[in-house]
Amino acid sequence: MLKQSLSQKMLQKLSPQQIQLMKLLQIPTANLEQRIKEELEANPALDEGGEMDEFSSLDADGEGSFADEAPGEAEGDDYREDKYELDDYLNEYMEDDPTSYRLRADNHTSDEEDKAVPIPVESSFHEYLEQQLGMLELNDERQEAIALQVIGSIDDDGYLRREPSAILDDLMFSQNIFTSEEEILAILKKIQRFDPPGVGARGLQECLLIQLESKAELDDEEDFLDFGERENLDLAIAIIKHSFEEFTKKHYDKLVRKLDISEDDLKDAIDEIIRLNPKPASGYSGSGNRSTQYVVPDFIVFNRDGELELSLNSRNAPDLRVNEQYRDMLRAYKRNTQGRR
Repeated sequence: MLKQSLSQKMLQKLSPQQIQLMKLLQIPTANLEQRIKEELEANPALDEGGEMDEFSSLDADGEGSFADEAPGEAEGDDYREDKYELDDYLNEYMEDDPTSYRLRADNHTSDEEDKAVPIPVESSFHEYLEQQLGMLELNDERQEAIALQVIGSIDDDGYLRREPSAILDDLMFSQNIFTSEEEILAILKKIQRFDPPGVGARGLQECLLIQLESKAELDDEEDFLDFGERENLDLAIAIIKHSFEEFTKKHYDKLVRKLDISEDDLKDAIDEIIRLNPKPASGYSGSGNRSTQYVVPDFIVFNRDGELELSLNSRNAPDLRVNEQYRDMLRAYKRNTQGRR
């Protein structure tokens, strides 16, 4: 049986503005700028910009900020009674001066002035390789173009995964350079001596072998390894060169029997191998292959004369204002509404 009744309930509802504000407060500072740009594209009533024109706030009827003066102010005064302070003058006319020439109110520069963190300009990994081209003994500009093509074919891990035949075709069709796979491989061998060690390898085995042989050549020149360390290095080279499959499958018993070595010798050689870098390009700090991730603080703490001051970091948020056409439409709507009353 249907029955009507009255009941009291307390409900908490959020307005659309409150919901939007809560969503904005959850956005990190690093993503806030992108969110504002998306809103600018979607909302035609918003414009990006700071200071508005001096007369943009005046109505079509001449009403504006001057018509809303507080009671008691004399109308028709030839001048306003607001006076410039010296600090206002300095702040207005010294905006373009270098920071080092500005003075504080007590006529001295601050020892704890805010300083921006400089962002270093770093070259990409491929640019770093190209800078080493001068080390190569190339015959002419043609071989230099081949070397540049090979460097450009090296991936973000430092490997050359393209076949020499594909590089040959690219040189022929894009640059009209005729060469051979043998010449490309000869230039590649020279590039493989670049820093970081192991760059330009065509696989993991070659990458590890290049690094080990590079260390052995350096020891031949400078003799910085003792007898035991050099033996471990030579054994590691032998394992990678002749027993790579057994090494990758961890068939250590087979390695001991095949190389006629002890388990301790094998352990020392493996320790030498695992210190190598399987991805040479990843160890280069200025690789530039992937976008650099910056930590953007949501709040900034300042030390003001011994007192800590917390400030919201809004440097990445552009200034916003209501579009002037929509502002005029709103004013016209308000005048029409008041006229009907």
